[in-house]
Parts: sequence; structure tokens; C-alpha cells
Amino acid sequence: MKRHLLSDEEVRAYHANGYVTPRYRLPKEILTELRQSVEALIDANADVRPEQLVGAHIKKSQDTGVRGRDELLEFATNPDLLDIVEQLIGPDLILWGSQVFSKPARDGMAIPWHQDGQYWPMRPLATVTVWIAIDPATVENGCLRVIPRTHNGGLLPHESTDEAGLALNQGLTKSAIDEASAVDIKLEAGQISLHHAMVVHGSNANHSNKRRCGYAIRYMPATSHFDRSLPPTRIANNQVLDFSQRPLWLVRGKDRANNDFAVGH
Repeated sequence: MKRHLLSDEEVRAYHANGYVTPRYRLPKEILTELRQSVEALIDANADVRPEQLVGAHIKKSQDTGVRGRDELLEFATNPDLLDIVEQLIGPDLILWGSQVFSKPARDGMAIPWHQDGQYWPMRPLATVTVWIAIDPATVENGCLRVIPRTHNGGLLPHESTDEAGLALNQGLTKSAIDEASAVDIKLEAGQISLHHAMVVHGSNANHSNKRRCGYAIRYMPATSHFDRSLPPTRIANNQVLDFSQRPLWLVRGKDRANNDFAVGH
């Protein structure tokens, strides 16, 4: 039986503001298992910056070179998460991406202001990201920050940057945003936030003595088509996203946009 784990007010807040931090929390035993899997992922990819563990749920070699884990794929099909996502984007759901963002204490990299829609290849563009706090996320250790209601204005101008200390080499031009309206998404371990593909977001560097780690899972409605024809995109100095071989999983409902679930598996 499907449950409505988001209140009507939380659903309205997501659609109005482009993000929501619901009351829902992961059960303690699930959080413990997730933390163990994330720690194992970080240990197995010591050659990759822990802020850039793209495709954490994909076990085999991929475009980013990250060696993922099956347990993180299993976690991404957790019924609670799927019930929550269904309330926001409908009953037909595709898992298409995930990433561990782990900012080490004292030298965790910043992520510039950006919109995910700048990079993502589904058409129509419709994606929700579920961001799960493995560690407490605070202002001091570089929590996620969003600029509310920016998901309604279309794509804003992005530019490449070679600034040191950034986990992403493309960001919004300063004239395109009103940073004064930013909201800090402070989370306790086991809390989640959800954000729209077009909402402006980023995070500061971690100069504190406490790590900030989160697992972001990306779902799209199966009414959108995952376009594999887009050229590869460089997202950092040593990472390129090539969606032509990205595996997809239909995790709920039916595919309604002729998506390919064989490629990349």
C-alpha cells in the first residue's frame, strides 16, 4: 500500500519553492546500513575526490571512473523514498543517477551556484533529487544552500571557471542570482531534503573540523525521455559525464517515453 509520507503542505512547498525539507527521517537501522555502504564506497575510491563520487549505485566501470556499490542501488529503491518521490513527480519512476558528496573536514570543496538542468539530458526536463544526510549538515561544514523559487524562471546563464577548490567547474554568473535570498538546508543525520532540477543551489567549502557527507539520488518521471545523444560534458577537471552509456532502472510503474533500459547494464 502506497503511503503519503509527505504532507499536503510539504508537497505544496516543494512545487512553490523548488525544494522541501520534510519531517520524514530514515529509520536508524537503515541509516546505519547506508552509512556503512557509503564509507565502503569512499574507501574503494580513494583516487577520486569524495565530493565527486558520481554514479555511486553503479557497480561496473563507467564514464566517471567511480566504482559503485550494489547496496546503494538497493537503497535507492527503498519504498519510503519511492512513495515520497511519487507524490512529487507521479507514479512512473526511473532511477537514473546518484552521487555521494562527502566534504572532508577542513578541506571540503565548495560547489558553485548552479542549476542541475544545465547538465541533465531528459526531455521534458523533470527530475527530483533526494538528498540524504549521512552526517549532520550545518552552515559550518558546508550544508546545501538553495535560492527559493528559482525553478520557475528557466535556465540561467552559466559559465566555466578554473577557480581552485571547486567540485564543479561550471556555475552561474553572479549577476544572475540574488544570493541574499539563499536558504541553508541544515539537516540532522537521517534527514532528507528534496530539490527540483531547475532550482538554483550550491554549497560552501568545509573549513570546520567535522565532515559533511550526503547521498543524493536522482529520479525522473517515466513520461520523460532520457536523451543519450547529448555530447559528453566536463563537470570537473578530471570528470566527464557521458550519458550515452548511462544505465537506467525503471523502479516503479511503466515506461511511457520509449526509454532504453538495456544500455549500460
